[in-house]
Amino acid sequence: MDAALPTLFISHGGPTILVDRTSAHAFLAGLGGSLPRPRAILSISAHWLEPGATVSGAAWPETIHDFYGFPREFYDIHYAAPGAPDVARRVAELLTAAGVGAAIDPAHGLDHGTWVPALLSWPAADIPILQLSLLESGDAAAHLAVGRALRPLRDEGVLIIGSGSATHNLGALLYGRHDVVLDWARAFDDWLAARLSDGDVAALLDWKRAAPSALKCHPTDEHFLPLFVALGAASDGAKGRALHRSVMHASLSMASYAFD
Repeated sequence: MDAALPTLFISHGGPTILVDRTSAHAFLAGLGGSLPRPRAILSISAHWLEPGATVSGAAWPETIHDFYGFPREFYDIHYAAPGAPDVARRVAELLTAAGVGAAIDPAHGLDHGTWVPALLSWPAADIPILQLSLLESGDAAAHLAVGRALRPLRDEGVLIIGSGSATHNLGALLYGRHDVVLDWARAFDDWLAARLSDGDVAALLDWKRAAPSALKCHPTDEHFLPLFVALGAASDGAKGRALHRSVMHASLSMASYAFD
């Protein structure tokens, strides 16, 4: 690997993004081909929270269908990529050295925050992939610190992806309305894009008070916290480069960013 890989924050959406021909689907389908091929992919998904940092060490991780009420076809999908036990050990080593501490779960699989975008971006399923949990009681600063501990992985060919959602209030979605954006969702999405473009880490860490409609866009914060791992793993002073911006269901931002 000639240069360090960027880190990514992607808005992963639900399983229907696999078949919905939206601009977010098209973006994710082209993402893998736009990047250097990594040695492995480390995903920090909104859908795995543990009391302490936990990394998946399965040699062949199972596909977790952690969603309900969808057509049968989505439960029949399996993403058969290999795991990366060697990278899991390296992740645990880096976190422990930074004072975070980490455990390896030898059986944990890939939840839809990981395998749905991976299936679109790397459909051949031939790149080893693993997950790192969020911290159940960790705030933005704690997850920024996790990311900073993981920085050396970028020089080792590991692509670090924070997988969540730039806005995430399922109770406020207008299903199927991809042609409108509610004002409060637009305001938060624009604020986020501007702060990332400026590299304004202080404002981002204070997002619950600084951002417009913050708690309406994120009634819970697990879909926003992966962004801070990606930001922390980037170089000092890194700014967020928008890779894609669109909104589905009137308020679900599918914005995705790269950090160098």
